[in-house]
Amino acid sequence: MDILSEALESMRTGRPISIRTDGRAPWGLRLPPVAGAGFHVVLYGSCWLVPAEGAQPIPLSTGDVVFLRDSCGYTLADLPDTPCVVPGPERYTIAPPIGAMRLGEDGPLTSLLCGNYHLDQARPHPLVRQLPEVIHLTTRQGRNPELSAAVHLLGIELENPRIGSEGIVPTLIDSLLLYILRAWLESRPSGEAEGWAAALTDPAVAPALSAIHEDPSAQWSVESLAVRSGLSRAAFARRFNLLVGEPPMAYLTRWRMTTAARLLRESDAPLGTVATRAGYSSEFAFAKAFKREYGQAPGGYRRAATAG
Repeated sequence: MDILSEALESMRTGRPISIRTDGRAPWGLRLPPVAGAGFHVVLYGSCWLVPAEGAQPIPLSTGDVVFLRDSCGYTLADLPDTPCVVPGPERYTIAPPIGAMRLGEDGPLTSLLCGNYHLDQARPHPLVRQLPEVIHLTTRQGRNPELSAAVHLLGIELENPRIGSEGIVPTLIDSLLLYILRAWLESRPSGEAEGWAAALTDPAVAPALSAIHEDPSAQWSVESLAVRSGLSRAAFARRFNLLVGEPPMAYLTRWRMTTAARLLRESDAPLGTVATRAGYSSEFAFAKAFKREYGQAPGGYRRAATAG
């Protein structure tokens, strides 16, 4: 079971939004707040990512990729002290496969792909909560080859759109999030990994997580999950709580409700079927548990999701 893909897909509330941004020095772009995570790919040139609240600016150059967990309070500019603006609609053009924006004057060119992933921030998966605020990766000198390949393909399609580009580019951008997070997770030395970065490969916790994700409707217990882990009940519970950030049964309930919410949003399955898929034999018990987690009954949640 690919837990990383499952966790991210459970939070998705729409397709990524992105725009090709060309800045000629001097230029500065203030990033608007979004309900999700932001990303920036430097296709050509160099610039600076300036965090909020006095943190150190981060230099970026061709092939660099930045992931912003909360995508708030950051600016991009040719130099850290260049004044930044929120560009108006006169700066945008809409053309397949994505939009374009031009900033600045007549100095050296920097070309970026900027965008965001719409993620449900009301109930974020703990994996996403444990990510650092900024993930900065480079694809230079043979590092992160899969990410490098995705960035290279994006650059080709954006530089010279052809037949099929309208379908290829959104798919590459969608896949970019997984490439970013996989590269970050795999870049951490095993001795330094902690939390979910360690849980996904931990010989005791990973099998239990896979079991929960593969069959959330099964009547799992701490004892049965501990058998999967090869540890005693107490040792397994302690290790699971340490890495995942909550007890095994709490995570099981969370994933069952996440599974149910996704079914309610994306299918017309009867509530009884959704309850069964979420591990509840009683539709009433399921509705009570769902309302406790989401603040509204399953039927109301489905209607609101459909209307939105």
